[in-house]
Amino acid sequence: MFKGKHILIIVENLPVPFDRRVWQEATTLKEAGAKVSIICPKMKGYNQSFECINEIDIYRHPLPLEGKGALGYLLEYSVALFWEFFLSLKIFIKNRFQVIQGCNPPDLIFIPALFYKIFGVKYVFDHHDINPELYIAKYNKKGLFYKFMLLAERLTFACANYSIATNESYKEIAINRGKMPSEKVQVVRSGPKLDRLTPGPENLSYKKGRRFLIGYVGVIGEQEGLDLLLQSAKIITEKRQDVQFAIIGDGTELAKIKTITADLGLQDFVDFYGRVDDQKMVEILNTADVCVNPDKPTEMNNLSTMNKIMEYMALKKPIVQFNLKEGKLSAERASLYAENTSTEDFANKIMWLLDHDKERVEMGNFGYDRIINKLSWTHESQKLLRLYKRVFAI
Repeated sequence: MFKGKHILIIVENLPVPFDRRVWQEATTLKEAGAKVSIICPKMKGYNQSFECINEIDIYRHPLPLEGKGALGYLLEYSVALFWEFFLSLKIFIKNRFQVIQGCNPPDLIFIPALFYKIFGVKYVFDHHDINPELYIAKYNKKGLFYKFMLLAERLTFACANYSIATNESYKEIAINRGKMPSEKVQVVRSGPKLDRLTPGPENLSYKKGRRFLIGYVGVIGEQEGLDLLLQSAKIITEKRQDVQFAIIGDGTELAKIKTITADLGLQDFVDFYGRVDDQKMVEILNTADVCVNPDKPTEMNNLSTMNKIMEYMALKKPIVQFNLKEGKLSAERASLYAENTSTEDFANKIMWLLDHDKERVEMGNFGYDRIINKLSWTHESQKLLRLYKRVFAI
């Protein structure tokens, strides 16, 4: 389909292939005949400067730190932009690419992309996060930096020939705030690949001798609400002793969350597994009786589709989460929805599911059927390919 075409994907905030969405996009484009190169940062477990996996070239650059505050972000973004331009030039000289796909955050990858427009290279913006709303979620204010993020977002859309939105809410932002024509915005959800997420038997060792296991997978940051989950866990463990919690993932707030766990006296009830490979993640989640998404009810989380929700559904797991727009649109009847920020209601909904076997099974089956028939990468990948047909037809 795309034989003879070369696509460069640039992503700053996560390494590849750890970034599952980017890796699924890359492998889909490669299977459609395109040559695919990726520029991304080095992070723990992904320290090789160059690696070729499944005929996809991955160039990784150092990133000194994850930015905090204006100066921290300035340093992080400046270093990333330097390496993105340097490595893209190296790749371009070696094998010219026709498209750059920039995956935010931040909304600054359009800067190196602008240079290549001189050579007729198209820019596709893959809209992963709504950064202005993410800034508010982190700092609870609107100031000069917030205005800068709005400007960067606007310039990104102005530079883009096409935009990929992860859901309909993001598509509305691209059209209304980004001023992009609707026909140039394609929704491609981060649907799970079913060959890496297969329902299977439980491994009782993860339950640590208890009857039930509650599973969480994802980033451990401020807006992910692990502090709220722990408060709910405290409520549950004060009422019953048959529940264990498994938390999979890493992030800037991990040390803080572990401290909260100790302060609440939950060390025996909560296990932190860190960043694990797919096999272990699936093994833990297959053992879970209920999976949770405690994302805080910020505007960012309200409008964003979380990968963890669809991964839980692909493994037939009933879910408990707060009542957020896109989370509800993704899971529908596969989830119970707690009153926003109410840790007591969140705890009660978990316990209700633990005490109702039949409903757990029905909810898990509903979510699985929804993934199989509508939301898996098998369906979403076709939307990505349709978009790139239009990109190469320009």
